[in-house]
Amino acid sequence: MSLNRESALQIARVLTEALPYIQNFNGRTVVVKFGGNAMVDPQLHESFARDVVLMKLVGMNPVVVHGGGPQIGALLEKLNIHTEFVNGMRVTDAQTMDVVEMVLGGSVNKEIVSSISRSGGKAIGVTGKDGGLIRARKLKVNRYSPELGASEIIDIGHVGEVDKIDVGVLNVILGSDFIPVIAPIGVDAEGNTYNINADLVAGKIAQVMQAEKLMLLTNVAGVLDGEGRILTGLTTERVDELIADGTISGGMLPKVACALDAVKAGVSSAHIIDGRVPHAVLLEIFTDVGIGTLISNRRN
Repeated sequence: MSLNRESALQIARVLTEALPYIQNFNGRTVVVKFGGNAMVDPQLHESFARDVVLMKLVGMNPVVVHGGGPQIGALLEKLNIHTEFVNGMRVTDAQTMDVVEMVLGGSVNKEIVSSISRSGGKAIGVTGKDGGLIRARKLKVNRYSPELGASEIIDIGHVGEVDKIDVGVLNVILGSDFIPVIAPIGVDAEGNTYNINADLVAGKIAQVMQAEKLMLLTNVAGVLDGEGRILTGLTTERVDELIADGTISGGMLPKVACALDAVKAGVSSAHIIDGRVPHAVLLEIFTDVGIGTLISNRRN
């Protein structure tokens, strides 16, 4: 199929626009949290896989961390296992944790690996338990109790937070042609298994590896101002101001806090991008405009 002149010129413009980014990011690590619509929509799933493969082929080191909440919920419902939530987090008893581990470390992880393979890349799926990658500790949740008139600590079971990251296994994978795909499951010193928020795992891995970029895929366009416009090119100081004045609030707060912590800890930039857009990762990395919110310590 032949291209007309204008189409050919447009392709050339896209390629030349991407060239300096490819040169600048060669050999750099980019940690991508894969979740939301991009995980459950087959076309978005495949476009994400192609993005990651291309990143690897042009000399970048992508690290994929994935969630899987909808898939976990679907299997729990199928098994008639009742689920409760506290502060937006799933109460995870031993039976539920077995399902979480089966879904995150099994079906979801392997499907992402397979997608990358179908797109011409090579991937290795791991959980945080492999090679001692993620040392976890039990997450303590405080909730205000009207009956007590004070906060109380709620036990939500096998839900954890990151205690320590040992990137030895990742360095081995990244030193090869393979792309690591990580399920956010960790283990504590006593061998107890914990489910950990994927954004937090991606952020901590980006920090420890001093990644060039942390990219968090979401189901929204990015961080919005009071009039619904996307905010981007934000410094860490500006983000602190937007949190203080209430512009950033609600469900976006934890994601922004994760991005903010990563940049303050040395990650060059963090991106909150719309995973509902095909090839969102490539558009944010390799084009001048981008499609989401960028946070860094650099002032424009």
